[in-house]
Amino acid sequence: EDKTIYRKNLRRVVYVFADVAGRPPADAIIDILFDQKPDGDCPNFRGATAAGSTPPVEAAKMGLSPLPAPRPIAARTWLRPGGGVPWAMPPGFTAEWAGEGEWKITLDVFRDLGLAFAAALAGIFVILMFQTGSRLLPVVIMLAIPLTLIGIMPGFWLLNLIVDRPVGGYPNPVFFTATAMIGMIALGGIVVRNSVVLIDFINQAVAEGLPMREAVIQSVAVRTRPIVLTAGTTLLGNWVITLDPIFSGLAWAIIFGILTSTVFTLLVIPVVYWLIYGRAAEINPG
Repeated sequence: EDKTIYRKNLRRVVYVFADVAGRPPADAIIDILFDQKPDGDCPNFRGATAAGSTPPVEAAKMGLSPLPAPRPIAARTWLRPGGGVPWAMPPGFTAEWAGEGEWKITLDVFRDLGLAFAAALAGIFVILMFQTGSRLLPVVIMLAIPLTLIGIMPGFWLLNLIVDRPVGGYPNPVFFTATAMIGMIALGGIVVRNSVVLIDFINQAVAEGLPMREAVIQSVAVRTRPIVLTAGTTLLGNWVITLDPIFSGLAWAIIFGILTSTVFTLLVIPVVYWLIYGRAAEINPG
């Protein structure tokens, strides 16, 4: 029976499908691309099979090179990728890994969510700028947002050390998915609230005549309990979502981000505020 001929952009194409077990698609594709050689510049492995099952003597008689054994998955890292099995496309052929399918969708989703995150940050900055009447103070307030990354990325790594249990002999890790990216965007508005509460308390205390240094110290002492309690309610609310197979990434991102940002906000924001405005207040107490 004749095969269906597919074309895209007036060029003939062949779609190749594969499933990745226990690894993110990005890791597998990076390994494959790292092993790729220029077109036609590759040992002749035709007829050889995995693990070098073609005997070396017979392979030499046939003009074939024995297929090398791939590097173990555990030995591959982002700094040293590749499976150690070189390959090349015949002249006139090209391989497009992001052309169709799940990998292209993944790239498009993270690109769009990245743009949405940038737009959300710009919107938060504009609102804070009009609210505070300053261009520098919103930057201090928004320092709590990058602090969430200190918790999210190591948090997913620690989570995989604890809950990763092989399924069918393959690892079953928890990936940083698009829903986790949505959770990171949502954190931008959640953690800024803590900074606003601290700085607003400092401004009120200074307006009542309290020295800047004492106002900064009291802001942390007085506002720690309500900040921790509101963070705790958010954590409990998201704990239930971790049981969902699709939106668990969103919940874990919020949980890890809030845990670290709450702790670091109580330390970083007052210190940065004091470094920027404290000395000026001491020089010009009026």
